[in-house]
Amino acid sequence: MQININADKTIDRHASLDQHVQSVVSNALHRFGEQITSVEVHLSDNLGQKSADGDNRCLMEARVTGYKPIAVSDHAATLHQAIGGSADKLKRAIDSALGRLHDKDKRHANDDVPVVADEEE
Repeated sequence: MQININADKTIDRHASLDQHVQSVVSNALHRFGEQITSVEVHLSDNLGQKSADGDNRCLMEARVTGYKPIAVSDHAATLHQAIGGSADKLKRAIDSALGRLHDKDKRHANDDVPVVADEEE
């Protein structure tokens, strides 16, 4: 899985921030393995814009094989909290999307299976 990190001009981007993002995203999504080809991470600080959830924003978009891109975002008081919140939301969103795909495939696989009714005694 490739993780691309983008930050707007208000974020002081440095190696430790990139490592933190890589670690959080990898840990959150490791169980999906090869199904995720890439994750785009966009970091911003909405300085001057009032938000009930906080000024720091993290948007994550995952490219999942066989599915449309899945995007989530989180606002928080700190950038680290926003990154963690987005990673958790993305994990749940991918789990939900892949669960629906699995259920759909399972239904179609069962289309060829004959239905056997229980006989009454």
